[in-house]
Amino acid sequence: MNQQQIKQLETELWASADNLRANSKLTAAEYKDPVLGLILLRYAQNRYEQAKVAIEAAMPETPRGKLKPTKEHFLAAGAMLVPEQSQYDYLANLPEGVGICEALNTAMRLIEEEYPDLAGILPKNYQELDPDLLRELIRVFNKDSVKNLSGDVFGRIYEYFLMKFSMSGAGAQEGGEFFTPPSLVQLIVNLIQPDHGIIHDPACGSGGMFVQTGHFIEEHGGKSVNETIKCYGTELKSNNAKLAKMNLAIHGIEGKVIESNSFYSDPHDLIGQCDFVMANPPFNVNKVDKDKDYVKTDPRLFKEVGIPKADNGNYLWIQYFYHYLNATGRAGFVMASSATDAGNTEKAIRQRLIATGAVDCIVSVGNNFFYTRSLPCHVWFLDRGKREQNRDKILMIDARNTFRKVTTTINDYSPGQLLTFAAIMNAYRGDSDAISNAVMQLQVQAIAQAANLIEAVNELRQQCAGTIFNNTALNFKAAQLELAQCVILAKDADYPACHALLQTFENPVPRLAALLENYKTQLDTAKKALDKKDSAGKKQLDEQGKLLRELNAAINAYQNQYCKSQVGEPLHDYKQALKDWHHLTQYFPDGRYADVEGLCKIVDLAEVEENDYSLTPGRYVGYNIEVDEDFDYQSRLSKIRSELAVLNQEASGLMSLIQATNL
Repeated sequence: MNQQQIKQLETELWASADNLRANSKLTAAEYKDPVLGLILLRYAQNRYEQAKVAIEAAMPETPRGKLKPTKEHFLAAGAMLVPEQSQYDYLANLPEGVGICEALNTAMRLIEEEYPDLAGILPKNYQELDPDLLRELIRVFNKDSVKNLSGDVFGRIYEYFLMKFSMSGAGAQEGGEFFTPPSLVQLIVNLIQPDHGIIHDPACGSGGMFVQTGHFIEEHGGKSVNETIKCYGTELKSNNAKLAKMNLAIHGIEGKVIESNSFYSDPHDLIGQCDFVMANPPFNVNKVDKDKDYVKTDPRLFKEVGIPKADNGNYLWIQYFYHYLNATGRAGFVMASSATDAGNTEKAIRQRLIATGAVDCIVSVGNNFFYTRSLPCHVWFLDRGKREQNRDKILMIDARNTFRKVTTTINDYSPGQLLTFAAIMNAYRGDSDAISNAVMQLQVQAIAQAANLIEAVNELRQQCAGTIFNNTALNFKAAQLELAQCVILAKDADYPACHALLQTFENPVPRLAALLENYKTQLDTAKKALDKKDSAGKKQLDEQGKLLRELNAAINAYQNQYCKSQVGEPLHDYKQALKDWHHLTQYFPDGRYADVEGLCKIVDLAEVEENDYSLTPGRYVGYNIEVDEDFDYQSRLSKIRSELAVLNQEASGLMSLIQATNL
């Protein structure tokens, strides 16, 4: 399923949910939980079915037959053993006479009974919804296109609903408290590499950091998620805490999420124990009661300078993240851009933090990464277990000009851009082959994408060749050689070879397309001149028209399937992959890390001190002139010169007119 198909499915599913709201008395906040409950139930069924095949195949044989899978087997595979009456297929197939609302409430209760950690978490108020609309919504989520979704795709749909609900005012704080944009979560996970131990998020929202950590562990093999990590989350909002617990359960991740206020409590008592801390805390929180005894004596704050005077919680969060880490722990968190240069008491705290040597990396993120606000931000990385060579160094990455435009209002990072950031970080940490390995990965990925497009081009040429075979209506000899040619690409093709294919992918049959255009013009002219009584001539023109339509339909089908200019479309993504590959080789032509003006620089603490302890990457990395490879500068300059010449000529004429005027 490509990006466009996912987007269409998201829109369709949301339209059904919105229809439910429009035809009920529920507010956005009230209908959010029942609808998300349905989505999670569908997701649970998907995970269950996917895990069931592998689990049953691995079950040992006994004299009485194969052992029956247990709940533990499914948990180990990252799924839930869904009771029969809670399975989505069972609910979707209930007869019309059976009360669907009560059946859904029962389904949720059975899951809570099977998994005590979910007690009181799942929605059980379906009696408040209209049964007919509820059945319609269940049918929508039971389509084959939804049944076959993988975890990642369904996760995106789940996130899309969270976004839409938050934008609808369902208890959202500036529309963004439910989740962190996937690109930023992936950036954090890729750079801190949470592959073991205790994971903590003191502002966990709906648990997205834990879910992405699970994906990271799955992608890198090894033990199961629950054998590898233990997740602990704290969340202020009751409803968000429920969402987080549901999210973990659906993904088969064991974790403990507690509803509490991290400013006034440390419910998990994890100071100095965490291997990894990840968070996207609410920015610029004011009115934190710093007169509370707990705040005054909080061991998560630096002594003497730990309580900032500014009415702002940013530097409280930053200190929490540092003090939760054990001696080798790493942290990655999103923070307001203002924090890297904040002054007064916040500067004193920052100075103390820098002096610990734990500040590892700061990444500047540009505008439009959040769905509901356009402000830029920074992602901070701490590492208390830095290698000795980096103890007095910080990696600065200015990624404000590195992004992929998804829509006119949303940006994200492409897979290649995320790989580039990870390679820079790994090189900084001492992996001398990190950059060259990343280049090879980008090469392999681009070649794989090219292979799919090559297959489509060759299929199109074969289809067109078959259509005109034994054709006598029109002469296509000029295109026969083109259609007979098979596009090939070496398995180890370099960048120029891959880039050279772009023209072929954009216009796979140029000679045939030119002939079709010419024949269409001739056909239109012939039809106008045709004698209405000439039945033979009409028949011949009809045959020619049919042939042209078939060939054009094949070309259009290729263009629609592969060449749309949107993220997620094959040719668009291939161009992005080439761009990422090319940029990485430009940044590091020797395959080894070196400071790149405008992108990255390793600075020492003395330089940071000279810059008044600022942690803003732009102050260190400098800037470079970005050249848009897709923009035709030469043509634009030529047009500007022509326009200027016309304006100069007009100005000269006006000047002559003025000088010739006698007053």
